Amino acid sequence: MDNKTIGKIMKVNGPIIKALISEMPKMMELVEVSEYHLIGEVLSIQDEFATIQVYEDTTGIKPGDPIYGTGLPLSVELGPGIIGNVFDGIQRPLEEIAKKSGIYITRGVNVPSLSREKKWIFKPSVSVGQKLEGGAIVGSVQETSLINHKIILEPNTRGTVVKIVPESEVTIEDSVAVIKNDKDEEIQVKLYHRWPVKFPRPILERMKPSIPLLTGQRVVDVFFPIAKGGTAAIPGGFGTGKTITQHQLAKWADAQVVVYIGCGERGNEITEVLEDFPKLIDPRTGKPLMERTVLIANTSNMPVTAREASIYTGITLAEYYRDMGYDVALMADSSSRWAEALRELSGRLEEMPAEEGFPAYLGSKLAAFYERAGYVKTKSGKVGSITAIGAVSPPGGDFSEPVTQNTKRFVRCFWELDKTLASSRHYPSINWMRSYSQYGDECREWWDKNVSKEYKDIRSRSFEILQKEDKLQKIVKLIGPDALPDSERLYLETARIIKLGFLQQGAYDDIDTYSTPEKQLRILKLILKFFEKAAEVIRLGAPIFEIKEMEVITKIIRIKMTVPNDKLQMIDEVEAFMGQEFAALEKVYKE
Repeated sequence: MDNKTIGKIMKVNGPIIKALISEMPKMMELVEVSEYHLIGEVLSIQDEFATIQVYEDTTGIKPGDPIYGTGLPLSVELGPGIIGNVFDGIQRPLEEIAKKSGIYITRGVNVPSLSREKKWIFKPSVSVGQKLEGGAIVGSVQETSLINHKIILEPNTRGTVVKIVPESEVTIEDSVAVIKNDKDEEIQVKLYHRWPVKFPRPILERMKPSIPLLTGQRVVDVFFPIAKGGTAAIPGGFGTGKTITQHQLAKWADAQVVVYIGCGERGNEITEVLEDFPKLIDPRTGKPLMERTVLIANTSNMPVTAREASIYTGITLAEYYRDMGYDVALMADSSSRWAEALRELSGRLEEMPAEEGFPAYLGSKLAAFYERAGYVKTKSGKVGSITAIGAVSPPGGDFSEPVTQNTKRFVRCFWELDKTLASSRHYPSINWMRSYSQYGDECREWWDKNVSKEYKDIRSRSFEILQKEDKLQKIVKLIGPDALPDSERLYLETARIIKLGFLQQGAYDDIDTYSTPEKQLRILKLILKFFEKAAEVIRLGAPIFEIKEMEVITKIIRIKMTVPNDKLQMIDEVEAFMGQEFAALEKVYKE
């Protein structure tokens, strides 16, 4: 970096600094503030003054301290070594910082994001004389046993290959290729390049998301599916299970790469992520989950400016792996804390506040984040996706507050967490009456082709039972269930079975934590068959209390915990037992 002095501090207002500049910086340029060399970014320039936001603690910084220019925007390093790492909001590797400064991040600590010493085996995939466009793949290294890391040409570079190294062991600073551009300039290609975090990486084509991102969570996959390349929000008040829901999605979603952003969350929640994820085993490969995961840890006691940057850092890393042709799941926990950082910075900048003190541009900032998700054809010619799932933490569970309402405008999947369900220990506490997904019809073709053509019918019939039960509950609250005819009380009982046997799922149960699509539909299909058989015997005159006392009900509810995903034939045994019980009832009432 060019550490040339470009000005001096005139005023300090928390993380916002006003500087008198002697040499004009660029907008959004990365600068170093004071002799501590704190990382900052130029927000605005007016006459000879620049406004800078600092991404570290500014305690002790004073007027007169120097400002150093770097000539670069706030960027991340993109290359092998990202997967399995834990970064802070501005891509500083926390483990390496801990070795250098102890358990607390020392101000101004300068550690490269990616290791300069580690050696990688580079395998070329282009040859001399080949013409390359920006985003082309020049070779690969095996980053982990699960991720073959493609070495991508910086998107704004193009030219002819004049040199390519053979398969060899290199560091990320070694040149692996030389490209000659249209101006006859020779450009050294390394294993990494830098990219500004606030600029989306270019793509060739945006396509319609239609393949479901399978999560193994039944209420999500069947009732409120999200497609690969889609956007979703998980809003919920304190204690409703946002974090555990996101952990489950991060653990089990069938994405090849997971980027988890702990954005302004409490330290104990981030600690849980850092302790749990390295121990987790990927169910599909048997390898550690961290071999395909990137963690960005930004706790609530870290500077708010770094919290604001963490979302952009995370989405840029996700775009990089998407450009390699991978499906990436990005978890942002939580966008409310990010919005609070925007609110604090906006107040420090003395901008005109909008509703509840949030900046007037809150909606456009959220839109800019979610629009970087998508199912796309990349410049390398590969197809990849980013699925963005953001948790929202409305104060007091008030979903009318600005962050929830603005998020709702830009996402197509809304999993509303319910405090009543959470209080009754029903997890995931996704409210099936107030949540929605606009990907249901788009994902139907995949379900029809790969699982069962009955998907739409099973899903809609189950919804009907739950909706009917919701209406009947209003009557029950007024006059009690005994006033309802048995045919309608059957709806109450069947909905109870769906809630306990299908919608409720144990994250810590070895079998129940993940359900295959086949198991999910088999459970629902069996419950619907129970409903049909019960309706028949009620028409014959059987009272509802006899149906409620049937032994098979407990067996159906326990399928989720007793039937492993690879032994679905055990569901046939439950179905056969159910047939025997109903046959016995029919025999009594037919006579």
